[in-house]
Amino acid sequence: MNKLLQSVRTRARRHVPRLAAAWLCAHAVLAPTASAQPVAAATLAQAQALVAEAARALAPAGARIVVEPGALDSRLRLAPCRKVLAYLPAGVKPWGASRVGLRCDAAAGERRWNVSLPVRVRVFAPAPVAAAALPAGAVIDATHITQADADWAATPSAVLADADKLVGRHLARAVAAGEPLRAADLRPRQWFAAGDSVKIVAVGAGFSVSGDGQALSAGIEGQPVRVRTDNGRIVSGMPQGARRVEVAL
Repeated sequence: MNKLLQSVRTRARRHVPRLAAAWLCAHAVLAPTASAQPVAAATLAQAQALVAEAARALAPAGARIVVEPGALDSRLRLAPCRKVLAYLPAGVKPWGASRVGLRCDAAAGERRWNVSLPVRVRVFAPAPVAAAALPAGAVIDATHITQADADWAATPSAVLADADKLVGRHLARAVAAGEPLRAADLRPRQWFAAGDSVKIVAVGAGFSVSGDGQALSAGIEGQPVRVRTDNGRIVSGMPQGARRVEVAL
């Protein structure tokens, strides 16, 4: 019996590598994931136009949109396809480093495939930029700001388009000359301290009501805060100005 078991194990060891190799070959043919060949010019043009149109909906009026296509993984092998369709994957923002889907609309006898093509989306429009290099911690004044064309999509942080709202703010990091000023560049403001009396504004669909309350923690811009209403109820809201909290209903 022991000799029989040993014989079976030996045969299994010999055949498993062959079976694994066969399985990998079959799946590489049936489900390719990238291509060594360049993307056809017509397909690239279709993808660029699609992404540019989507980016324009997010861009400021009059912006110049530039879509720079990347390359597919050079290790991939895609089956020939007579009709390739470009599409925007769900949840993908056409902004900065992004991607566009390429799908083979397979005809009879052709293999289906679906891959992602990396793209870089640039959105050029006038924006408030640093007139000179500014260090972290600097307090912005009007002389620090000028208008110039900038790439709004260079980083995920939003460009702050209203120069007047930048005056008096503290920089959270150093900013180079000519660099647009973004939300992430500024230190969050503290609108009130824990224990301060605050105005609570509850906002619903088409209406708002207000009342007084007390902050249970510091009101930091962009961070939720808990407040106690005048009847003792504790609610959470967002600081929206000096001693003001908005609660969504």
